[in-house]
Amino acid sequence: MRSVLQFVGVVLVAVGASGTIDRLLGHQPILGFLNVVNRLVIPGVDALHGYELYANLAVAALGVAVAAAARLAPQ
Repeated sequence: MRSVLQFVGVVLVAVGASGTIDRLLGHQPILGFLNVVNRLVIPGVDALHGYELYANLAVAALGVAVAAAARLAPQ
């Protein structure tokens, strides 16, 4: 269970960082396939309109929290 949570945490951090880079630069020059959340999920939520950068940072922060919580999970 621990390794699954660590993997999910790392993926969420990568997705959030990729979306943040995409929002700041206007495109993602490296690993653009990680923009699934940024391109498909976030624009579909009307409450996040105008807050896309913060939503991507929140996804990355959620990934850090999940990875940190993995230390408490049973092996």
